[in-house]
Amino acid sequence: MALFKHRHKKLSDERLMELIQRGDTSAFDELYDRYSRRLLLYFFRELGGNEEKAQDFLQDIFLKIVEKPGLFDTKRRFSTWIFTVAYNMCKNEYRRLEVRESAQNVLIADAASDDCDGEYRQPEKKVDQKRFERALSAELETFDDGHRSAFLLRHQQNLSIREIGKVLGCSEGTVKSRLFYTTQKLASKLRAFNPHLTEVSTNGKIK
Repeated sequence: MALFKHRHKKLSDERLMELIQRGDTSAFDELYDRYSRRLLLYFFRELGGNEEKAQDFLQDIFLKIVEKPGLFDTKRRFSTWIFTVAYNMCKNEYRRLEVRESAQNVLIADAASDDCDGEYRQPEKKVDQKRFERALSAELETFDDGHRSAFLLRHQQNLSIREIGKVLGCSEGTVKSRLFYTTQKLASKLRAFNPHLTEVSTNGKIK
């Protein structure tokens, strides 16, 4: 069994899915190890920091792979396919809930409070990472699905512009536009935490 696991580590995601379609459980374990943490973090951010729901969605998406592995076309790129499925799951959840709570007021209050005590005016002091993560998550909740997902897929999951376009079903130009808009807004809203949060060139392209 250990030999099989070692062999699977050298295989591509797409090859692992071929083996899973043939009933290879060790291949599934390897794929889970590769993507479970990434997907959990994606769901966590997309679902407003709800850890319990993120865990549920993580189990659901891998259950889909177990129950219907044939849904995946092994000629496609697995990472693009799995994040497309994840994105659609979140979008359906938003439709079911109809409305999402916005934490923008909390973000503004936190930023104002922090600015008053001077904590973030001193560049030599380390930013409280947990507070920044909370503020970032709160601010991302104020964006629509397309803008938020484009940002998370690019900066959290490191997907290419082309891959993001395939996941979201839009052109590469639209992806770039969404990333630029979201980046500018976040840089402005979170400036209290770090004035150099994001570098944006003067010609309107994200560095």
